[in-house]
Amino acid sequence: MRRVMNAIFDMNLTAIEWAASALLLAVLIILSIIDWRTFRLPNIYTFPLILTGLIYSYFFGDILLSVAGAVMGYLVFVALEIGYKKLRGRDGLGRGDAKLLAAGGAWCGLLALPFIVLIGSASALAALLLPSVRARGNSGQLPFGPFLSFGIFMTWLALQMAGY
Repeated sequence: MRRVMNAIFDMNLTAIEWAASALLLAVLIILSIIDWRTFRLPNIYTFPLILTGLIYSYFFGDILLSVAGAVMGYLVFVALEIGYKKLRGRDGLGRGDAKLLAAGGAWCGLLALPFIVLIGSASALAALLLPSVRARGNSGQLPFGPFLSFGIFMTWLALQMAGY
C-alpha cells in the first residue's frame, strides 16, 4: 500500500489533472452512496460526469477514444440489460449502470472499458465474501454502481500513473 501511495504522490500531475481527479472521485463517491442506499444512479450526476469526461479529454486526452468509450460503454450495458431481462424475465443491470459505464468511457477511453468492468466485477465478487454484503445480496440484488465506480477510478488512476 505504501508503494501505491508514494507512486500517487510522486506523479507529476498538473493542478488541472489533480482537480479533475478530485472531481471524478467526489462524484463517484456520491453516486456510490446513492446507489448503495437507493439502487439508483441519478441522471443529475451521471450526465454531467459524462460531459466533464468528454470536455477533459478534448483538452487533455483523445476525444475520439473518449466519445467511442462513452457510446460503447452505454450500448454494451444496455444490451446486457435487455438481454438479461429477456433471458431471465427480471432486471439484472439498470440503465444507470449503463450511464455510469458511459462516464467511465468518457473519462478513461474506449480501450479502458474492459478493465473498468473487470475491476468492478471482481470487486463486487470479492465484496460478497463479506457477511454484511452477502446478506444484502441474498435478496438477489446488489447495487453495481459502487463497484463500477471503484473500477472507473482505479483505471483512471492507473492511466494517470502511466502518463496517459
